[in-house]
Amino acid sequence: MADTDWPGCGKSLKGVILDMCGVLYDSGEGGGVAITGSIEAVKKLKASDLQLRFCTNETQLNREAFVDKLKRLGFDISVSEVFSPAPAAVAVLKERGFRPHLLVYDGLLPEFDSVDKTNPNCVVIGDAAEKFTYQNLNEAFRVLIGLEKPVLFSLGGGRYYKEGDGLALDVGAYMKALEYACDLKAEVVGKPSPTFFQSVLNDMGLQPHEALMIGDDLVNDVGGAQNCGMKGLQVRTGKYRPSDERHSTVTADGTVDDLAQAVDMILKQRH
Repeated sequence: MADTDWPGCGKSLKGVILDMCGVLYDSGEGGGVAITGSIEAVKKLKASDLQLRFCTNETQLNREAFVDKLKRLGFDISVSEVFSPAPAAVAVLKERGFRPHLLVYDGLLPEFDSVDKTNPNCVVIGDAAEKFTYQNLNEAFRVLIGLEKPVLFSLGGGRYYKEGDGLALDVGAYMKALEYACDLKAEVVGKPSPTFFQSVLNDMGLQPHEALMIGDDLVNDVGGAQNCGMKGLQVRTGKYRPSDERHSTVTADGTVDDLAQAVDMILKQRH
């Protein structure tokens, strides 16, 4: 059941931002599986007067391939509605004149085709999954430690996410290893970066108090949104764990069983 103290913010809402993995679907073999009720929940939001965007830290596929996967699962979604870290990172790299050494999943490499990668002066890491070998991590370490002013960009800061066979380490764990080894602080491009959330709000033309973030990650989805002035709602699907509701630093504005329940509550409040 939903928390009874969830604030009645439905009437003032103008936009909803949805996390994807753990909210719309659970990843796994064959592209994953849609979470019960989530396809219909997205349809209801699209039929309402609310703006809808999707905000993901997915870094194993480029946006086009990722959206194609979601469409195959049954979701009505387009590339223009999806905000992911790689395009944001490309913009930062070009703006600041960085040439990256990439430690990312092969499926993400096309996102960086337009970036000069000769003689790297920074490192970009994403969720590289099995590419996170000792050899590849050590190569990234050597690039960083050899720079006078090492710069590390991380496409997200998540600790773990949910696969079909259980929880899996996310990019944040490997980011921390490189931070420790090189005595530096990574720049996170993606959730929970305020700049990343603000780019979604800018696209909708909304102020933070007019939008609601719905995610399964208490710190990166809910906490990140709250730090930008939005309300954050956590679903009890995906990587959710009961201990999230007793977290020492982040408290969701509300917790619901799943996206379907969240959408029904939001739309009910608007009538």
